[in-house]
Amino acid sequence: MTIRAWLAGLALSIGVSSSALAADEALVAAAKKEGTVVWYTVQTIPQIVTPLVAAFEKKYGIKITYVRANSSDVAIRILNEAKGGRVLADVFDGTGTLPPLLRESLVAQWLPDFVSTWPKDLFDANRYWVATNAFVNTVAINTDLVKPQDEPKTWDDLLDPKWKGRMAWGSTPSPSAGPGFIALMYKVRGEAGATAYLSRLAAQNVAGYPVAARQILDQVIAGEYALGIMVFNHHPVISAAKGAPTKWLPVGPALMTFNTASVMKDAPHPNAARLFLDYMVGEEGQTLFRDNDYLSANPKVPPKDPTLLPDGKRFEGVFISQEEFDQNMPKWVDIFRKTFR
Repeated sequence: MTIRAWLAGLALSIGVSSSALAADEALVAAAKKEGTVVWYTVQTIPQIVTPLVAAFEKKYGIKITYVRANSSDVAIRILNEAKGGRVLADVFDGTGTLPPLLRESLVAQWLPDFVSTWPKDLFDANRYWVATNAFVNTVAINTDLVKPQDEPKTWDDLLDPKWKGRMAWGSTPSPSAGPGFIALMYKVRGEAGATAYLSRLAAQNVAGYPVAARQILDQVIAGEYALGIMVFNHHPVISAAKGAPTKWLPVGPALMTFNTASVMKDAPHPNAARLFLDYMVGEEGQTLFRDNDYLSANPKVPPKDPTLLPDGKRFEGVFISQEEFDQNMPKWVDIFRKTFR
């Protein structure tokens, strides 16, 4: 099965309930004996980390200590700790964290058995990683600053002079920042088309900041910019529900990536690590993702808002894997820096 099959499966599963599988009793007992798990994550703390940690700790009585950073920073931290002979993380996740850690043989070959029934694009056949949730990067606006009739509908609409100096995005080497947008344009327009488009977009003076996509949205909500590029489309949904003047726009093709999670090869608390990963991608944990407006990877947990997912009709999505980002990110970062310096 493919990403397209996963999307179709989610559509079919809406309204269908199923019972969650309980973790193996021996694993639970061993994890409780270890008593703690250390999680290095790229997820947003108040929106999913906090509720996930609280639910897991309440259910199992196992303490979670977490560190939050961007994907590249998580990878660098783990690599540096491993080189220093001190593996501290038990579980890690990210949209680009995995490849450098695989090259250094720092990842355990372990996944919950039930993920073998998922579409094959959602987990590694060698059992090194499993998807936790989907990210869709597109455009978000401040609804106080952008009139409905002015809302951009295509990427070419961003070239309108009215947006000059009014847009922002991240400048980190991340899929959810400017380099990720470079990758998207190369994917959908080809080298010549992407080069021509990016040259025109550069004239729009898009502001770049070395921060996470969530922080770009926060600047848009604060009115510092009218529009954010490469924003996760579920974040404006979360903020708008709390009264913020924001919404996401189905500008496509949108970049689609998966956040993936893995257990560390030399995890200090290996059983607690496995139990937490089992919980995070099982139906109970994935329901927390869904209930907090995230796009669950588990095919049995359909999204609260199906319109967040590209359907090929209302708007299109283009999937780019961690491996492709890993292989090409230096090139895309170089293009980004030269074009948008």
